[in-house]
Amino acid sequence: MKESPLLAVLRERASLQPNDVAFTFHDDDDGEESMTWGQLHRRSLNLAIDMQEHTSVGDRAVILAPQSLEYVVAFLAALQAGVIAVPLSVPLAGIHDERITAVLRDASPTAVLTTSAVAHSVDPYTAGDAQAPVVIELDTADLDARRSGGARRDRPDTAYLQYTSGSTRSPAGVEITHANLAANWKQIVGGILPDYRMPKTVVSWLPFYHDMGLMLGLCAGVMGGWPTAVMSPLSFLARPARWMQLVARSPQPLTAAPNFAFELAAARTSDEEMAGLDLGHVLHILSGAERVSEATLTRFTQRFARFNLNPAVVRPAYGLAEAVLYVAAHPPGPPTEFVHFEPDELAAGRAVRCRDGTPLVSYGVPGSPSVRIVDPDTAAELPPDTVGEIWVRGDNVSPGYWRRPAESARVFGATIVTASPDTPPDGWLRTGDLGFLSRGELFIVGRIKDLLIVRGRNHYPDDIEATTREISGGRAAAIAVLDQNTEKLVVIVEVKRRGQSDDELADTLRTVRQEVTSAISHAHGVGVEDVVLVAPGSIPITTSGKVRRASCVELYQSEGFARLTF
Repeated sequence: MKESPLLAVLRERASLQPNDVAFTFHDDDDGEESMTWGQLHRRSLNLAIDMQEHTSVGDRAVILAPQSLEYVVAFLAALQAGVIAVPLSVPLAGIHDERITAVLRDASPTAVLTTSAVAHSVDPYTAGDAQAPVVIELDTADLDARRSGGARRDRPDTAYLQYTSGSTRSPAGVEITHANLAANWKQIVGGILPDYRMPKTVVSWLPFYHDMGLMLGLCAGVMGGWPTAVMSPLSFLARPARWMQLVARSPQPLTAAPNFAFELAAARTSDEEMAGLDLGHVLHILSGAERVSEATLTRFTQRFARFNLNPAVVRPAYGLAEAVLYVAAHPPGPPTEFVHFEPDELAAGRAVRCRDGTPLVSYGVPGSPSVRIVDPDTAAELPPDTVGEIWVRGDNVSPGYWRRPAESARVFGATIVTASPDTPPDGWLRTGDLGFLSRGELFIVGRIKDLLIVRGRNHYPDDIEATTREISGGRAAAIAVLDQNTEKLVVIVEVKRRGQSDDELADTLRTVRQEVTSAISHAHGVGVEDVVLVAPGSIPITTSGKVRRASCVELYQSEGFARLTF
């Protein structure tokens, strides 16, 4: 195939601006470490030469390294070497990670790229038989030395495998081609930066092994030629203020995060931590990867208004790994407004606007890629203001899942049986997300697999969880469990102790239980069978922070949750 557009741009940056900083990693203990365009190109090329001694074209190279500059080099080196990159997280020491085991079994890598600091955690996954992959420690190789030879010219169409988080199934590797990556980059520029007001820096703490983290924190800076400032997800979680501090110190930045990060940043950033900092120059803060909450967005913009944050720079965006990343985004302009819809009508599959109902955010008018709303059972295109499955079509859509032909044909090769005149019938991606088009704008209500049916009525768990979070201030999971052939609503609620005495905690638990039950009944018209109060960290989540509701059902039915009692 022709050269990867990502690598072509990298080579151009290294030629035209070799001494300009490309990436800076911000470490809490060791300060900052930077890498120029020239260093990035040379190191990735040298590592590719090393990898070529152990791999063939089209082999897979798994990256099991901490968030670091080495991770950036490893990903680009895999592409340089003509192998398929597989970005993953580092396994926790002393705990067996079934997801990593499943991915290694599925991808069958020839090489594993890691660092000496975590090699001991990686060893249990790579040793064992004659087919074990070669392990390359990134930080022990001299990647700045001059090497003879060069990278392979032959490359597979597939650039990398983006493994899904596995919230409802075993992880599947989404095949992302070089052409998919180039197409989605053009769509991002056209959809997120239509006025061509380009950022001067990219800021990210999102993990490189997540689709949004990979595109924002690694690929975007290379493709756009923008310096990228990154830190680790653990650094953000330990002190969320670090995100806003880094944004404030970066010129005209572009950044992004899931909804929960906006909640943490607003709640756990003090005025002292922001002293002397100004957010008036921020270009775009995208909210994606999970449902955007009106209350969270309001708290975030109000919290940082005193530091000159313009509410209009915070913009919702929708995408998924099967489309590389981007599908649609709220356009630049006035601050994001939420539209309210009648909850009873939404439960019946109809979108009816009202003054005070379920707040949903608009993701703008979809352009490229194309978006249609389709009946998931009949595959007929649905009219506006009708809830159905979101289908996507464009050059950014992956050809399918790695080594899963039957599932790939069903998900990536869908056909609309009753299509409007301007709708191509074939080649549609079934996203598994429920949404609708209203006045041409895209709205999202949840996942099909997570839809709760209680006493014959549809309920969206995201809505119930949002109501619960406003009371508890922590993560929540809404699930339906079968009880004598009847599905009943159960809500799992994480509650912080906050240094309370036993009596004070008991009062808090009683209040949370009562208020959650009452609020859900009032706002959603459904009774709660059980409110399970648990400690923070008890609700299982995916690598991207989404609630694993299917796992919650299993834990509840097996009495696996450690309840907080009073």
